[in-house]
Amino acid sequence: MVKKYRRSALTLALLGATALGGFGASQALAANTSNSSANNSANMTTSSTTSGNSNTNDKALNESAAVQEHFTPVPDFTNLVKKVTPAVVSIDVHLKLDQTSDQSGGGQGMPQIPGFPPGFPFGFGQGGPAQPQAVEAKGSGFIINSDGIVVTNNHVVKDARTVSVQLSDGESYPAKIIGTDPKTDLAVLKIKAGHPLPYVELGSSADVTPGEWVVAMGNPFGLGGSVTAGIVSALGRDIGDGPYDKFIQIDAPINEGNSGGPLFDQQGQVIGINTAILTPSGGSVGIGFAIPSDMVKRVVTQLVAHGKVTRGFLGVSAQQITKSVAQAMGLPSGDAAHDGALVAAVSADSPANRAGLKAGDVITQVNGTKVTNPQDLADDISNVEPGHDASITYQRNGKSHQVTVAVEAMPSNPDAAFQQGGGKHGAGTVGHGALGLTLAPLTPDARNQLNLPSDASGAVITGVKPNSPADQAGLQPGDLLVGVGDTDVSNPQQAEQAVQAARKSGASALALRIVRQGQALFVGIGLGKDGGDNQG
Repeated sequence: MVKKYRRSALTLALLGATALGGFGASQALAANTSNSSANNSANMTTSSTTSGNSNTNDKALNESAAVQEHFTPVPDFTNLVKKVTPAVVSIDVHLKLDQTSDQSGGGQGMPQIPGFPPGFPFGFGQGGPAQPQAVEAKGSGFIINSDGIVVTNNHVVKDARTVSVQLSDGESYPAKIIGTDPKTDLAVLKIKAGHPLPYVELGSSADVTPGEWVVAMGNPFGLGGSVTAGIVSALGRDIGDGPYDKFIQIDAPINEGNSGGPLFDQQGQVIGINTAILTPSGGSVGIGFAIPSDMVKRVVTQLVAHGKVTRGFLGVSAQQITKSVAQAMGLPSGDAAHDGALVAAVSADSPANRAGLKAGDVITQVNGTKVTNPQDLADDISNVEPGHDASITYQRNGKSHQVTVAVEAMPSNPDAAFQQGGGKHGAGTVGHGALGLTLAPLTPDARNQLNLPSDASGAVITGVKPNSPADQAGLQPGDLLVGVGDTDVSNPQQAEQAVQAARKSGASALALRIVRQGQALFVGIGLGKDGGDNQG
């Protein structure tokens, strides 16, 4: 099942059983082959020279020996694979889909492979009336204890009617879904074999280092157990799928159907779960992503015990600090200037609101642990048990502050109640010539069109002049302006006054606080040289 991402080329690696596709080549292995050929060629050339060139030959041999001395051969993974294979499983999922529904992504839609027409794996005809259709899809997983607990991706079993797990020896068992966690794309299954099952252990992803060898195992394209190898390319990758993105990036080829399969270190411990690939064509191009095992441990422990995951909730919406936003907000410069999580909005009835946190604060630590980005903040707070206190260190107006917050359990819809300005709505449209944007009051009709709550307030951006500061900052018609700097705005007139005040103070840039598609964020914008405002 292919899940839609904001990046269109990013594809979750799951596919129906009858799909066709190619396999990616291991860049590391290809490079080693080339090196080997080059070395053999050099040796042959050296041995064919005459004795009159003995000095040259000795030099060439010495250089070749030096290269060989520092050359690291590809590890032999045969013993590791023999050891862990019995615990790696294939997962068969049966779901019922309506052909009239979206078939392009997720567990609710038919897998879409770039280059093939919609529905290719399961139906070749396009004619006839739409009707419900039984669909089979395949993924991967692994057993983590002898009682038959299986870990896989949530998108593998999403909307499943029935699930079965096939072991490496061919035995197949019906599986019960114990619990799922869409926020981290993890799921736990249980099978009953009537005897102890082989299993693998979850290792520590904190010890993983870029450049180390890893082995990926799974069920690509429904072919059955397959093994690929590669290296860790990077750590902590954010692929835009959720607030807890901290993926391990690998170049070991993984493809459709590898979803949920284990990623092993050289000791045979699971350090990640293969989940997604970045691809222009649907096949592996050496950019894959795995959920770190440390996150898997925390989530799976709760799923096994309770069938769900309970997370701590602070009640802030945070964003990365960009250079333009830092400049507009007057934040300090330097190598670590952009570290921290910038609070873009605070939920009205939340722990953060009661503790006095405000939009514009920069959270730098949680319980003494450094926060470098919004993902750190989300991860740290989610790991605080609801009902317990968390110590929050933050920057406001250039000064460091610390506050103790009583963390609550995350609600089912945590984005529903974020503050979006306040005060009465004014009338009249205001255009800022220097900024290149036009503002209008937030009317009831505009609220409905923008899908905003009834208590939302602010000034609607209705026009953006091409190549203006507003355009260069990425502002768009339909954005809701709710703040200028640290001043809340409820209508275009308040926004105009705040901009004029900033210009009179000598500021060269401003931080505008907006709401776009339900998400609050700061946008840095230059004030421009023209101080006039135009109606229109």
